[in-house]
Amino acid sequence: MKLEATIVVDRPVADVWDFVAVHHVENHPRWDPDIQLEQVSEGPIGVGTLITRRNTRFGAPVEGSVQIVEFEPERSIRSLIRDGDRQMNGFITFAPEGDAQTRLTLGADIGWLDDAEVAAFIKSKMQRSVTTIKEFLESTE
Repeated sequence: MKLEATIVVDRPVADVWDFVAVHHVENHPRWDPDIQLEQVSEGPIGVGTLITRRNTRFGAPVEGSVQIVEFEPERSIRSLIRDGDRQMNGFITFAPEGDAQTRLTLGADIGWLDDAEVAAFIKSKMQRSVTTIKEFLESTE
């Protein structure tokens, strides 16, 4: 099942990209407090970057990982996400809307998900994330 949330941020793509993609590990908890990340590979984030992940979204912590599989500056970042024994493909896309706005889409393709109630819950968390990113970026210079 593919889930996604989209929002238009009143900031240029370069600003949104920097906050969300380049500084993903340190900023992710700012927009999604249910997830803790730690980069385990060295160097700047890019294809091949490995990140440990702790998800508390459903109560009990679930240990996992994230591997960046696509990193197209100011366009998209894709990842292979593992939460325990479950796997999903995450993505974030960035599209310019005029000179000073960005259409931000955050989503995941979750092959094992077939429960509409759980899907609605996850989608609500995605919407919370994009809304929080928008609020943060629009309130800072």
